[in-house]
This record gives sequence, C-alpha cells and structure tokens, in this order.
Amino acid sequence: MAHDSRQIYIKNLEDIDRAAAEFLPLLEEHRIFAFYGGMGAGKTTFISAVCRQLGVEDNTGSPSFAIVNEYKIPHDSRLLYHFDFYRIKSIAEVYDIGYEDYFYSGQPCFIEWPELIEPLLPDETVSVHITVNDDLSRTLTITTNP
Repeated sequence: MAHDSRQIYIKNLEDIDRAAAEFLPLLEEHRIFAFYGGMGAGKTTFISAVCRQLGVEDNTGSPSFAIVNEYKIPHDSRLLYHFDFYRIKSIAEVYDIGYEDYFYSGQPCFIEWPELIEPLLPDETVSVHITVNDDLSRTLTITTNP
C-alpha cells in the first residue's frame, strides 16, 4: 500500500494560522494525528493554531500533566482530544486513561510524543513530522495511510 505524503511550510509564527488553515481539510477524512518533532519544534503551537481555526475557545496549552485535554469545536459540536505522552513512564499508563475510548471515539485526536505509544496507534493514524529548518522556519511532512 502506498502512503500519501505532502508538506506544509511555515515561514514564521505570523504564518502559522495560514498553515493551520491549510491543514484543516485533513480533518474531513482523518481522525488520528501523531505529531512528531523534538522539544521546541512547535507541536503544541501548531495544534493550538489548528484549534483556533476550528473556533475552539478553550485554553489549548500542552496537556503535559493531564496527558489529555478535551476541547469543544463550537460549529459542529465535536470534541477534539489533545494528548501529550511526554511524561508517561509505561504503556500501562495509557491503558489506565482509557486511550481506546478516545482513539476509537470518531472524534479528532492530536497526539504529541506518539513515539512512546506507537504500538497502540491505529493503522489509519496520520503522521505529522515537524522539522525545524536552519532559518527557524518549519516544514510539516504529513503522511496518510490509504
């Protein structure tokens, strides 16, 4: 099976809302998004920009301590789940929060630090790799499974 891959370029922080708007159509066909990138790459910042484009009014900071935050998408009454697995110590913790209830809810799930839970990611997970370029711009490489 071939994977579909595309890129979104973010010149600077002022450009992030345009990039988030370009990302939005992916939510029409996909639900699970795994965001890869080193510390400070901009995962939370980009997810917050996507949430703004969706009209989310909740505080969209990193759920580092809660592991998962739930945001209401006002125009269509969906929920969006934002995970940050940076602080988990074992896969058992992910089972304890009931990850399946979230991942298989049909609601959008944005996952930071997915490399720590990869065995649990559904096959249809969209990979979003954020690369920090030499000029501090960002390139998002988005790979979808057929």
